[in-house]
Parts: sequence; structure tokens; C-alpha cells
Amino acid sequence: MDLKYLELLKEQYPDIAAASTELINLSAILQLPKGTEYFISDIHGEYDAFNHYLKNASGIIQEKIKQLFVDATLEEQQRLAFFIYYPTDMLAKYERLMNADEFLQLQRQLLLDMVHLAKVFASKYTKSKVRKYLPSSFAYVMQELLYESQFEEDKERYYEAILDAVCDTERQVPLLMEWSRLIRTLAIDHLHIVGDIFDRGPYPHLVMNKLMRLKNVDVQWGNHDIIWMGAASGCPVSIANVIRIAAKYNNLDCLEDGYGINLRLLAMFALRVYETDPCELFIPTKGDQAKVYAEAELVAKIHKAISIIQFKLEGALIHRNPSFGLEHRLLLDKVNYDKASILIDGETYDLNDGKFVTVDPSDPYALTEEEQQVINHLTQSFLNNDLLQDHIRWMFDKGSMALTFNESLLFHAAIPLNEDGSWMTQEVDGTLYHGKALMDILEQKIRIAYQKRHQHDVLERDYFNFLWQGKASPLFAKHAMKTFERYFISDKQTHKEVMNPYFTLRQDNAIIDAILIEFSMDPATAKIVNGHVPVDVTRGDEAVVANQRVFLIDGGMSKQYSGQTSIGGYTLIADSYAYYLVSHSRFDSYIKLVEQELDIVSVTRFESLSDRRLYVYDTDIGERLEQTIEDLKALIAAYQHGQIKEAIPFRSDE
Repeated sequence: MDLKYLELLKEQYPDIAAASTELINLSAILQLPKGTEYFISDIHGEYDAFNHYLKNASGIIQEKIKQLFVDATLEEQQRLAFFIYYPTDMLAKYERLMNADEFLQLQRQLLLDMVHLAKVFASKYTKSKVRKYLPSSFAYVMQELLYESQFEEDKERYYEAILDAVCDTERQVPLLMEWSRLIRTLAIDHLHIVGDIFDRGPYPHLVMNKLMRLKNVDVQWGNHDIIWMGAASGCPVSIANVIRIAAKYNNLDCLEDGYGINLRLLAMFALRVYETDPCELFIPTKGDQAKVYAEAELVAKIHKAISIIQFKLEGALIHRNPSFGLEHRLLLDKVNYDKASILIDGETYDLNDGKFVTVDPSDPYALTEEEQQVINHLTQSFLNNDLLQDHIRWMFDKGSMALTFNESLLFHAAIPLNEDGSWMTQEVDGTLYHGKALMDILEQKIRIAYQKRHQHDVLERDYFNFLWQGKASPLFAKHAMKTFERYFISDKQTHKEVMNPYFTLRQDNAIIDAILIEFSMDPATAKIVNGHVPVDVTRGDEAVVANQRVFLIDGGMSKQYSGQTSIGGYTLIADSYAYYLVSHSRFDSYIKLVEQELDIVSVTRFESLSDRRLYVYDTDIGERLEQTIEDLKALIAAYQHGQIKEAIPFRSDE
């Protein structure tokens, strides 16, 4: 092996003892069972539901409790589960219900039960990894309780002494909180978010705050994520889209209160320009109905104002990017402003709203001076918002267009295909790309755009809009985005957005083989995981297709889908034995759950058992560990043969 590389490795392992210790540790890790992976998609700002699925590990914690505490009543099992999910709320509840002695005894029993449960989850990890999750204030106590048996005669009094000391010093409550946190952490070894954290729901900022506190997580960007990433990169079209969708779903509070983005200039402009226009087509009809009623007129005016700005900005972007193939979205120049009608594909349609007070028919895509001021102000607000920039920087760091991980190929929507199953191509800088190469070049473009976000005239910014609505976009995967038609034309035939052929062809095993090979994966063992399109198994939809090789995990978690799906989302779980697709009942309020101590129903709809139990050596991490082991062997051999000198440890004169 290259001695220069081994010299660099020496900095980490300066002698034979250090290298041997690490080699032994890694060799042992390879023999541990594979960690449990969780796959969730299309969160759409529904923080409470998402947070609950993390807290209860999509039903796994409750299942382990039932297996361990078989003599406990269902009520006792549920109580323990909720103390793990929501310890602060449950402690407050039982402090009111019990006298001091009863409450102390309950806390003591909960500590014992949680230690017992934590042992089960910790068994799939090395002691060193578990230690990293322990808080410094309780590391010694928790480690002793975790790895010593309370049932051996010699240790029983030792256990009791620890618990007595904890209670005597009134530290049982913070210790209980740490045990509940440790159990929740150990239950999920790795979390995959398969796109669409943002839009529709009110709390994407809280979802992001939660994700950024997790250790092992990755994101495959969705189409709704990409416009927020574009907005944070200073793309005016993305900014307009973000605000328009927030207004549509009555979630402007997410921008103003969640991120602290000031919309006052936009609101003042909208109120003045559309003072006599009721903007009825733009009244939000979803979300908090009481709030809609109180603010309907203002939100509608903001909604219309930013929509017109968006259509104008899109026009300029489309004109300077003919390779995007978005000319069919140039509609403002097809409007007959005198007759309030529009000509599309040779057909004339009446418009539901003919009040385009800021549009110059002779130059329909030109922003007015005030519109330009508004979008300039908003661009600076997005570019200089610290919280948003922290979130999007994390999205770029942890995210990608697609990911191969432990025999799973993850991407949000589609691999663009033609009707005959051939690759759909897209020109980028004069070269045609398809499949993985297309995803790679598009990812490269938007990463460059984010790095240059404070510069002017960054052409790469336009690719955020291509990913949002381009025909060959792997994130959009439709033939056209019909936003204008849905607002202004009654004929629903004009609203139709045709899905890319991928969504039907993914049931064809030959197509799946070709896609997996494109991503250098083994078609005999690999699986594909997608979100993007809600499917409801309770209504006859198929969530597992292509001979159990493709998992569709968008279960309509967003409350906006409550009329379309009767469930509240899916979690795909891959442990050392199988893949499990779990569907969840629609989430209402965690406060109600705590009051009733009755968890939402999570039903395993599908399971795909492995031929044998999987271990770390079967995983991508295991492959990297095996390579590191080989490197360490080479380093040790270099030490032994005198090719590299061992570092002499420093000793003081004392």
C-alpha cells in the first residue's frame, strides 16, 4: 500500500497498539445485527405527526414493550410507552393524579422498566456507540444500570443502591427523561427522508429543527424542497413560488412567524394594487378555517399579487433557457386582455378573472417598478435569513437527488422515461443526459447556485425552476405544471397534468432492472423507495409493486390530503430480518393521545422477509469498515517491518 497514505493513517493510529485496538473493535462491529432503518416521505410541514412517528418509532417501541412486559396489562404497557414518548407531559399529568409517595414509587418503577427496555435496543450496538448517546451528567449511572444485571443476587443490592441515591438526591425525573430519550434514539439507527419536508403544512421549520438534532439522517430532495432551496439561493421564481403556496394553503405564518421573513412590503403592495379587486379565486380554502375567515381578503390579495409576479418571472426565465422546454408555460402573452380570454393549443377559453392590473399587454412579462422592488426586497430577506440559511445549508449537506444505501435506491419521484421505456433525455450545456447522469448534473448545477447565492446573474439558479416544473425533471415528473390554468380557467381538462411514464412502467421488472443497473445496484436484491404520489392501501391502491421491489411510501401525511387518503402516512422499516411497510392512522393531537394514553393505530401492511438475518458486514457501512480493517492491517505490517516508525509517546520528567 502507498506509504504516503499509511503515514497519514499513522496520525490517527500512531503505534501498533492503537491500530490493533481499532482493528479488533471494527471486526467486532461487523458481527452485530444490521441497524434499523426508517424511511419516511412527504412530511409537508406536519411537525406533530412526524414528531410522533419518531417518538414511537412508528409503533416499534410499543411492540417491544408488549414482548418484554407480557405480564403487564395493556393499560400499564400503554402508560410506559407514553412516558417514553412524552415524559414531560406524562410526569405533569401523574403528579396531579397521585400523592407524593405514589408518584415517587411510579417514577422508580418507570426507571427500572426503561432500563430493561433500553437493554433490548442497546443490544444491537457496541458499548462505545451507546456511550456516545449518554449525557455527561448521567453517563456513569446509566452505563452501570444498562450493562449490569439487576437480577443477579450480588447485583440486586447494587441496583437498589443506585436507585436509592438517585431518588434521595431528587434526580429521578431528569434521569427518567434521559432514559426515554436514549430509548427513542436507539430505536432508529438511521432515518431516510425521501423528499418533501416543506409546503402545505404549517411547521416545516420545526421539522427541520428536529432533523438537525438527529445524528444519522439523510434526505432525498423533493420538488417542494427544491423551491425552498432555490429561494434560499436567491432565485426570484422560487421565492415567488414559496410565498404563493404558503398563501394558497393559508400558511403565511410559517414564513412570518416561523422564519421571521417580513412580508409587509408585499402586503402593502397587494392591498393598494388590488384595493377594488375581491380576488375571489385566490381566497385560501384550506387550513385553519377561522383564520381563513378573519384574514381571507388580505391573504387573497397577497396570493394574487405574488402569483402574477411569479408568472412574469417565469416568462423571463423560460425565454433565456430554451433548452428547458418550457415554452408552453408562456401564457401571459396568449391572453386577450380586452375579452378576458386566452388561446391555448388553438382553443380559446374564457378567463374566470380578467383583472390583470399590473400586466402591460404590449410587454406582459415585464415587472412594474413596484413589483421589482417587492421581489428585490424578498430576495434579500430570504438570502439573509439566518434560520432559513441554516436549514438549507443542512439540506445541501445531508441531501441529494438520489441515494444508494444498503441495497435500497432512494429518490423522491421518478427516473424520467419515455412511453416505450427508453430514457428521457435533457440537454444541459449542449450535452444530453439521462438517468443517473441527469440527476448528477442537475445536482451539480444547484449546488453551484447555492455556493454563489450572493452573486448577481448566476445562471445556475434557473435550474431550481427546471427541477420544479421541467418535463424531464426527476422531481416533478409530469408533462406540464398547470398553475395558471387551475387559477384562471374553469375547464378542468386544461388542468390535467400527465404523469411521466415511469409511474406505470415501474411495475415492469425489466424497467426496474435497467434502473437499478443504471445506479450500479444488483437487480436480484436491491429495492427502490419512492414518495411524491399519495397511495392509500385501505382504498385499494398498491404501495408495493414490481414483485415486491418498489415501495411507494407517500401515505398522505399532510392534512391537505385528508379527503384523498384515509391514512396519515407510511413508514418503511428495514431491520436485520425484513422490510415492513407500516401505515398510520391520521394524526390529530398529541395532547389527546397523552390524555387517553392510547397510541394511534399503526398497521403493518406488508413485510418482505430476508432469507437470513442481516449483519453489519452485509451493509454499505460494513463494506467501508472492511476496507478500513484492510488498511489497518497494512499499517500494522508497515510498523512491524520497519517501513514506518511508531510514534514514541511523550513522557514528562516526572
